[in-house]
Amino acid sequence: MYKHSILFVLLLFAIVAKAQEQPKEKKQINIIYGANFTKDEAKYPGASIFSKDNQQVQFEHQGADLWCDIAIYYQKENKLKAIGNIRLQQGDSVKMTSAKINYDGNTKLAKAWGDVILENTQMTLKTDTLRLDREKQEAYYKDFGTVIDSANTLTSEIGRYYMETKKYQFLDSVHIDNPDYILDSEQLDYYTSSKNAYMYGPSTIVGETYKIYCERGFYDTKIESGYGIKNTRIDYNDRIIEGDSLFFDKAREFASATNNITVTDTINDGIIKAHYAEVFKAKDSLFATKRAVSISLVEKDSLYMHGDTLMVTGKADERILRAFRNAKFYKTDLSGKCDSIHFDETTGITQLIREPVMWNGENQMTGDSIHLISDLETEKLDSLKVINNAFIISFDTIGKVGYNQAKGKNLYGKFIENELKYIDLVKNTEVIYYMYNDDDEFIGINKTICSEINIVMANNDVEDLTFRINPDGNIFPESEMPENGRKLKGFIWRGDERIYKKEDIFDDDDNNLVLPVIKGITNPIDIDAEEEQRSKNEGDPVNNLPTSKGKAIDPKNKITPKKVK
Repeated sequence: MYKHSILFVLLLFAIVAKAQEQPKEKKQINIIYGANFTKDEAKYPGASIFSKDNQQVQFEHQGADLWCDIAIYYQKENKLKAIGNIRLQQGDSVKMTSAKINYDGNTKLAKAWGDVILENTQMTLKTDTLRLDREKQEAYYKDFGTVIDSANTLTSEIGRYYMETKKYQFLDSVHIDNPDYILDSEQLDYYTSSKNAYMYGPSTIVGETYKIYCERGFYDTKIESGYGIKNTRIDYNDRIIEGDSLFFDKAREFASATNNITVTDTINDGIIKAHYAEVFKAKDSLFATKRAVSISLVEKDSLYMHGDTLMVTGKADERILRAFRNAKFYKTDLSGKCDSIHFDETTGITQLIREPVMWNGENQMTGDSIHLISDLETEKLDSLKVINNAFIISFDTIGKVGYNQAKGKNLYGKFIENELKYIDLVKNTEVIYYMYNDDDEFIGINKTICSEINIVMANNDVEDLTFRINPDGNIFPESEMPENGRKLKGFIWRGDERIYKKEDIFDDDDNNLVLPVIKGITNPIDIDAEEEQRSKNEGDPVNNLPTSKGKAIDPKNKITPKKVK
């Protein structure tokens, strides 16, 4: 019994394997209307030739009908050559016309050439030669084609159309011509239903008020909105925005960027770098955060300005720059920090607000607020104001035992060629100054009170001190000046906070920032699934785009190309 069971199982497997080896049944091409019938064995051996009289020859094959003037039909091979005024109709969805067509009923493959036009309810494809795979429901051309739909005219050298997903894959010199913009790409996937385009390789979109370049990206051609995630750049009004991931929305006149961002002000030659930024064109505003820094040129020297948040507002010649929280700035001979910085281009005034401290060379300056004023014509630093509780401190670099100090109600400084040259301290001024002769031998400690002090600087060091209006003071030997008398009231030395180089404007949080991973650049993503998800969100202009109410692009919403076969 057991042996019989084994034999039965083996026999069953053999029958199944044999059945699998048998070729699938090929359905024959059917003649619906043959009109005139002839043969020409010399020219078409084994073929039946059909030609029209008062109506075209008609054939049918598995849901498709074909009409032509002349048909050369190889019944044994199940193949057909059609010539003249050809029309191929597949249900109500696909219609194709051409001058000639070769059709294989076994593989359901057709090759059409001569003014080929493929149409459905949403688009029209024109090309010279088209290959149609009815089994896979795909059409393919490689000798230039034009696709026209309700929104765009698209051309490329190579293209493949997927009928089920209503998607085109275009290769080589892809071009979209729209009344509002022009798009050129190396490779592009385009969905005829949604009018969404997915770009791969060098791609450029030029609109009336913008220009976008990327090497991987998405674009909704109906509303001129999309993103780029590889080598992306947007020329937007008078700004150039570059970053790892950029989003653009024409309707809202809005652009945002994530990771390794550079925003260049083409009018003022200013640059902002950050890891997240938003630009509102209509409002002439820019918002930047995550290691944000503004870089501008001041007399052949770069001025770096940083804050947790940077904001730039106003027209090109009326810019206002604000740095909020932990604000710092640095240039070669000038640096400082405070809670916030406010710069107004129309006045040339830079305000350091709340607990400001500034270093000019070795000199530390503090006060309730500090103003730096630039010359509007030359754009050079012109003057300095320290308002209320002005205090200057510098370490005695010769004796290295104390601090030179000067204080007053207000301080007024004058820059010459961007170097602080003259300082006036006014109202209730006091000085403690360590004095040396020309041989750097210690003379004594000058402690003076008066109404005004004039200081002349050279190479960011004190060259001359002048006391005005009833000075009262003396020079004391070091032994006669007690330690607690060597510091003026309100003395606070903040040398450990001094900014020596541009990298010092960033704190540990800035330097240890973990950037979001921009997916889709190297990781494959099924864009058909992504497109399906977009179609589910149709009618929701926020969620249907890779942004959320002006926020950064969702790094999960990215694409990776599939090569056209």
